[in-house]
Amino acid sequence: MRAILVQDYGDPDVMRLEDGVPDPEAGPGQVVVRIHAAGVNPVDTYIRAGNYGRDRSLPYTPGIDGAGIVESVGDGVTNAAPGQRVYVAGSITGTYAEKTLCDASQVHALPEQVSFSQGAGVWVPYGTAYQALVHRAQGRPGETVLVHGATGGVGTAAVQIAAALGFTVIGTGGTDHGRAMVREQGAHHVFDHHDPDYQQKIKDVTPDGRGVDVILEMLANVNLGHDLTLLASKGRTVVIGSRGRVEIDPRDTMARDAAILGMSLMNATTDEVARIHAALGKGLADGSLCPIVGQEMPLVEAPEAHRQVLDSGAFGKIVLLP
Repeated sequence: MRAILVQDYGDPDVMRLEDGVPDPEAGPGQVVVRIHAAGVNPVDTYIRAGNYGRDRSLPYTPGIDGAGIVESVGDGVTNAAPGQRVYVAGSITGTYAEKTLCDASQVHALPEQVSFSQGAGVWVPYGTAYQALVHRAQGRPGETVLVHGATGGVGTAAVQIAAALGFTVIGTGGTDHGRAMVREQGAHHVFDHHDPDYQQKIKDVTPDGRGVDVILEMLANVNLGHDLTLLASKGRTVVIGSRGRVEIDPRDTMARDAAILGMSLMNATTDEVARIHAALGKGLADGSLCPIVGQEMPLVEAPEAHRQVLDSGAFGKIVLLP
């Protein structure tokens, strides 16, 4: 089969499309999925660059997200069958390939109305958004949530999830096109984060100007200090992404009894993962969750996809097509 291989850690060009990679075979409790689309996430780039540790055996195939058709199953597998449409939530051998080997717990039914490219944008974006809003922030329907950076994969997922759960949703985006998309996904208010007055405008649309209850923050090194001034009493900021250090005034947390919460989807417990998939499965089936595909690219363009996924003004999900 064809697959992307990383021979050594480094810049995007260390990824090469190789022919003749051995097909995976399903052992007990395992599933082979023929990949129709693979999702590209910022975390993929951090792993490739060696910034998430260098404990992987080289060469390796990148990719956590994907969607396709079950090709074969090993002994003891009861939740998947050959021919079934599935989305992949992690894999043993990586998803930037024509086929991937998964533990049975990593494959989940993909409703017929959800395309494979959309399915490749489910686990990391939607799982991260749900973990941040529901499990880490303990968000409650009726609260106000600010999705800071609402046009990317996690951002659009967060807007859809928050709207479906009954939050008042505020989103930010850097382009007219992106902001229009955020409104279409259910945000009640959308602001341009390039506007020098956008922070005051956010506060002004909250009840009595009290501030927001939850902030989902994609770029904490730029925004965290300002976020703390936007929180209501007992407000929570969940740090989903950051690309450097930041200086804050701790008194902004003290005045509000505010909390700064870090999160990584990789830290979700087994019970949390099960609850996430139950919620995502229901949302995909009833249409309240609908992944936005920003761009489809052939597998050979994986290096360019890794460059683009880190660009500012991200729009929806980038997927690779084997």
